[in-house]
Amino acid sequence: MNDFTAELAKLKWVLSQTAVPVAVRLGKGYKLSVKVPYSSDNRTWLQGEKRTKPKWLPNEKRWELPSAWFNDFVDRALRRYRKVYVVQPYREQEICAPACMNAQGHECQCSCMGANHGSGSSGGWFVVSDTFATRWDSQHLACRLMMAKRSP
Repeated sequence: MNDFTAELAKLKWVLSQTAVPVAVRLGKGYKLSVKVPYSSDNRTWLQGEKRTKPKWLPNEKRWELPSAWFNDFVDRALRRYRKVYVVQPYREQEICAPACMNAQGHECQCSCMGANHGSGSSGGWFVVSDTFATRWDSQHLACRLMMAKRSP
């Protein structure tokens, strides 16, 4: 099983389980999508002191909230359930240097661990200086389990 297949399987499992709340934040322009264990007071609990009412999407068995509620939802879910899964986009950053890309020979001491060594290419790289270049990989979804800190 490759990394992508494993990540996809984990994401599917997280979204299908019902014991731990899940917050899916896809970024700018998208509503916050949340799943919480069933309770008769879920709508009231989700709304809290806010004016806007959470929207239940029965076909998808999830709630839709304003994206600005993300931090508050995570904080309150950690207090109520002690755990919450957060699914959100991320992009990996690669760091290298023109000195590495233009190198001769096989010895590489760069953080790319030889992936770009001697390639002679700066395709897609933002060259900051002779010793530093960076580029961002395509966007992926990260899934992490957050747990409340134990009280002292």
